Amino acid sequence: MANITAADVNKLRKQTGAGMMDCKKALVEAEGDFEAAIDILRKKGQKVAAKRADRDAVEGAVIAKTNGADKGVIVKLSCETDFVAKNDDFVALAHKLADIALASGVQTAEEFSAVEFEAGLTVAAKLQEQTGVIGEKLEVAELATVNAAYVASYIHMGNKIGTLVGLTAEAEEAGKDVAMQAAAMNPVALNRDSVSEDIIARELEVGKELARQEGKPEEMLDKIAAGRLNKFFKENTLVDQDFIKDSKMSVAKYLTSVQAGLEVVDFKRVSL
Repeated sequence: MANITAADVNKLRKQTGAGMMDCKKALVEAEGDFEAAIDILRKKGQKVAAKRADRDAVEGAVIAKTNGADKGVIVKLSCETDFVAKNDDFVALAHKLADIALASGVQTAEEFSAVEFEAGLTVAAKLQEQTGVIGEKLEVAELATVNAAYVASYIHMGNKIGTLVGLTAEAEEAGKDVAMQAAAMNPVALNRDSVSEDIIARELEVGKELARQEGKPEEMLDKIAAGRLNKFFKENTLVDQDFIKDSKMSVAKYLTSVQAGLEVVDFKRVSL
């Protein structure tokens, strides 16, 4: 039987992040072979992941990052409890995943799962390993990207919301302001032209029904509903919303006041 020392156990713990007792048991089972012990811990992670596959991972961390120029990514790393979500190691893992996603150029969470996390280990395998370490279901629940002439990011409410905003030109402060706007005001679309036909049809129908309940004449319902739809656009599309730092102007007008011709071309918002 191999002689397992406290130093061996601590070394394995640092390598894997697993608990001290789990590391000791793995080393004993592997007869002191570190690589075999790591495999044992990963297999344990696979067993834990299988047991927790049907759990709801509704907590987590949302991390938004950019390359300081024309590319940005948001990664939502989910877990089961708020206790884990606030753990420094969990948040650090979320940041590392966002860095890897940004560098890799992937566009979806599915693609990201196959990206290399570190030598010989994919993102999917790393999350499975950490499920064994932490004892909770972990998953990259969402990944969003923006590419534009300049991309700004913002993380809100202790990693609960992340936003990206793509602008037509570099404007760091304005980009952050609009990214904060998107986080706080949760617009449904960039502008009225990008609102889906389904949403428009629903809002028109709701507008007509409300007017009908208010006793308005039937021949006036379409006009009243159209007016309410315009109000919906103003309140729920990013560029038409009142700017949160100065409600006397819209987001679009704020941007042109910063720089002539400056516009938002895209945005993404991810939240828990």
